[in-house]
Amino acid sequence: MTGTGGELGARAARSRALAVLRVRSRALAVALLPAAAEVILLTGAATGQLSGEGWDTARWVVGVLAVLVLLAAGGIALVVARARPAASPTVPVSERSAPDLYRMVRDLADRLEVPAPSAIALTPDCDSWLEDRTHPAHAPPITRAHDEPVVPGARPERRPAVPAPVLVIGSPFLWWMRVAELRAVLAPVVAGTGPSAQPDIAAARRFVRGLDAAVAVADAPGRGPLTRWVYAALGRVARLLLRGCREHAALMERGVATAAAERAHAVDYGPRIAAQEQVGLAYAGWDRLLTKVALPAWRMGRWPSRLDVGVAAALTELSRRDRLADGFAARLGERPACDLLEEPGAVDEAVSLLTARLFHGGPAESGPSWAPVDWQAYPEEVVDRTWRAEAARLHRVLDSLGVSPSLDPATPDPGGPTLARVLDHLTEPAADGTPTVPAPTAPLDDSADTPDSAYPDPATERSALLAAGLTAALAREEREENEETAVPQGARAQGPDSALWEDGDLPLFPLQPPRTGRELLAAHITAMICCAAVDTAGAAPGLDWLDGPTLLLDGERAADLTPKVLSLIEEGDPAPLRAWLAESGIRPEKPVRLV
Repeated sequence: MTGTGGELGARAARSRALAVLRVRSRALAVALLPAAAEVILLTGAATGQLSGEGWDTARWVVGVLAVLVLLAAGGIALVVARARPAASPTVPVSERSAPDLYRMVRDLADRLEVPAPSAIALTPDCDSWLEDRTHPAHAPPITRAHDEPVVPGARPERRPAVPAPVLVIGSPFLWWMRVAELRAVLAPVVAGTGPSAQPDIAAARRFVRGLDAAVAVADAPGRGPLTRWVYAALGRVARLLLRGCREHAALMERGVATAAAERAHAVDYGPRIAAQEQVGLAYAGWDRLLTKVALPAWRMGRWPSRLDVGVAAALTELSRRDRLADGFAARLGERPACDLLEEPGAVDEAVSLLTARLFHGGPAESGPSWAPVDWQAYPEEVVDRTWRAEAARLHRVLDSLGVSPSLDPATPDPGGPTLARVLDHLTEPAADGTPTVPAPTAPLDDSADTPDSAYPDPATERSALLAAGLTAALAREEREENEETAVPQGARAQGPDSALWEDGDLPLFPLQPPRTGRELLAAHITAMICCAAVDTAGAAPGLDWLDGPTLLLDGERAADLTPKVLSLIEEGDPAPLRAWLAESGIRPEKPVRLV
């Protein structure tokens, strides 16, 4: 180990690992204590020193207790040993599909004088770590073409478990970072394989992971009363042991991290400082891409098949716009880390599908209602369809409220779906100057589980009623869609590494909380405006890498409509919006095409 800090960290990690193992030893000693007492009593009876009716009774009581405790301890040990520890959802990368990447990691391990990771996997996250998958349940799934890149929908096969650890790399790093930057960022991570090979640390980690998995097994639903009571006792014992070794395990991992960082200090330390700036930038661009670009597509039943390519484009655009990032554009001439993959497109597609599953809960395979979309088709397949679907929902709710269409004899379709109908309904006052539609006091559809958050937003009474109707309609559509796509647990298709996590918990990381009624109403009115702009003013749907769907007027991005739409919703004032419509040449009285 190089460096005093690394030596101290390694010694501290081993010391804490021994403390964790002492907790295991104490638990074993407690389990064996009744059996040891029974041995003493039996020995005393054999030698004649502990004879008599009282000692005979004690032998029976202690013997029964010893048998029960040993059975319970054996059952708990069996569950801890066989329970499947949690593992991160990843896309495995075989060596033949990425020989240069494996070569770089092995060369890095040789320079650090540590064992090389046994395998490499990608995760849709801006982070990298080592993951122990020595448990038999963690044998990585592969396709029939063993060394080919994983593709979405491929049926997995099993192969024998491989030694730990597996190097998990954040996929956005490969597409945004250069090769030298990725190497520098991975050095401290790869250095962690050294402590992982230490027997005491490895044993302590297995014990902690087993306890954690046992707690998950104990908490699993769907058991009978007796079985539930048994597993509840198991869970209490496992939690007790976890509390006993929690602090030691945390300090052990801290020592491992200190030792790994110190060992990696002498390898690519200068480039690592600059590369850390790219880590933060990649995280910002990835988060923006998921929430602004991918989420609208997922809601329409489409999943972008090149998310990592998109994050590179988004970060390039961010570098162009942000004066603080001007220097980052110069590095784009260097070799990108994704060149270390033989078929980056196939890997990107697999990661994109996994991302949709984790953050949105989509199916594991493509289908008529869950199809991939490339970036060239995104404006038509996602943006335009989203606008027209929301505009159609808006007019259906207006129909349910009994709102009359805006009749214009000069149009080819009098009474068709027009933007003027929406504007007139939200702004036209009654004879006494107040809206004629009363404010809602309860959801329009009790079965739709309309959230209470649809009402507190500042809005006119008509806006509040329309927002409530949209919320109920959207909830009803989502419920019907979920009922149509629901499949039995055992019949769920298996995606990349899906054996390592439970499909029933998807999405694991929802991107956004449910939208409020005002947000839904604003989005639907904006969609109606965009449809009118496309159909009457020659506008076009577009994609902004940082802000998502956008409206293009004469090839330029349209101004932000949010303040004007909120003025209509909150105050019933259409003047700012009507002025912008007139300036842009958009005719609100003309019908638009809906889906």
